[in-house]
Amino acid sequence: MSPELILVGPPGAGKSTVGRLVAGHLGVDFHDFDDDLERAHGMPAGELVVELGRERFQQLELAALRGALGRGGVLALGGGTPTAPGAAELLAPHHVVYLEVDLDTLLKREGLVPLHPWLLPNPRAHLRRLLAERLPVYASVATATVATTARTPADVAAAVLRTLPTSRPA
Repeated sequence: MSPELILVGPPGAGKSTVGRLVAGHLGVDFHDFDDDLERAHGMPAGELVVELGRERFQQLELAALRGALGRGGVLALGGGTPTAPGAAELLAPHHVVYLEVDLDTLLKREGLVPLHPWLLPNPRAHLRRLLAERLPVYASVATATVATTARTPADVAAAVLRTLPTSRPA
């Protein structure tokens, strides 16, 4: 068994919100990768990065990704997960949708900075750098891209559903 689809994108792109809507429409489970990491290791992903260092954290992510790809449903990856060495190869056989969002929209999303305190003291500069580094990775692992800027979660979810292959394994 493997996921129906996998959502990738930066923090605040709407992966969890849209993922829940898509999973509900499909009648399958939703899995938030960051929540899975927190349950498994007892602290949020952002704190794990600080505690373990980026390299060790990415090793953990890769191991968790291997396990997550063995489950069905809809999977929302952490914003940095696709950048882990080896992640692209693991994602290649799956239907991956990149939720594209612009910098100004990210900065307006309520709760983004409190949820991701590593963005402080300058969220705009941190997000600009993060987007510059990660956007090519998101695009390269994606089967499809769905723009989220100026769209409701329901509209984005409908667009994501339209990217699914017409014949899916049961």
